[in-house]
Amino acid sequence: MQRCPWVPEDKPLYVEYHDTEWGVPSRDAGHLFEMICLEGAQAGLSWWTVLQKRERYREVFHQFDPEKMARMTDRQLEKLLEDPGIIRHRGKVLAFRQNARAWLELDDPVEWLWSFVGGEPIVKRPRSMGDYAATSAESDAMSKALRKAGFNFVGSTTLYAFMQAVGMVDEHSRDCFKGS
Repeated sequence: MQRCPWVPEDKPLYVEYHDTEWGVPSRDAGHLFEMICLEGAQAGLSWWTVLQKRERYREVFHQFDPEKMARMTDRQLEKLLEDPGIIRHRGKVLAFRQNARAWLELDDPVEWLWSFVGGEPIVKRPRSMGDYAATSAESDAMSKALRKAGFNFVGSTTLYAFMQAVGMVDEHSRDCFKGS
């Protein structure tokens, strides 16, 4: 079975992520919020690093319940900086709480996020690794709007990866069984 060229076939967790989640349109608020947080944690790192730590993130961040995350104390967040099960970057850990607070201020975050792509997935079929985009006009606009709404670690590259992950951009390669 042919997959996108970025999928390491020797990493079953990565293969499962690609085959069952990446690029599948999601309108689940919980999933969208989780992915904004995790993509922010990934900034500057490999997605593989985050994927391996995803379950621990779910444990320590209340299954990405934004109401519980918004109430986390400085002390709780500082304690997490000692946890090797997550990425121990102070700014990224603090951003999870800040992003939860900003998320709760949005009237309808699902529809609002999807509005950046006109409500429907943008479909692209790259031929090679060099054909994959890193940003788009849509991710630029989403980044600017999320920053204005109070979110952190939401640069355009991070948000383009988010848009791919949650199916706002369906960018499975032409040769991938998911892109056929």
